Amino acid sequence: MYAALWRMLPGPWWVRLLILLLLVAAVLYALFFHVFPWVSPLITPAEVDLA
Repeated sequence: MYAALWRMLPGPWWVRLLILLLLVAAVLYALFFHVFPWVSPLITPAEVDLA
């Protein structure tokens, strides 16, 4: 899967790396500032099973 993503990106390896880093940063931003706050009220700490 990751090899297919790497081959799909344009440019030399350093441009591909820069694009991937930007994509990872965008996904993390979306998770931390949009998805996690939206899900937080739906999950109570008692529902999380650590074992």
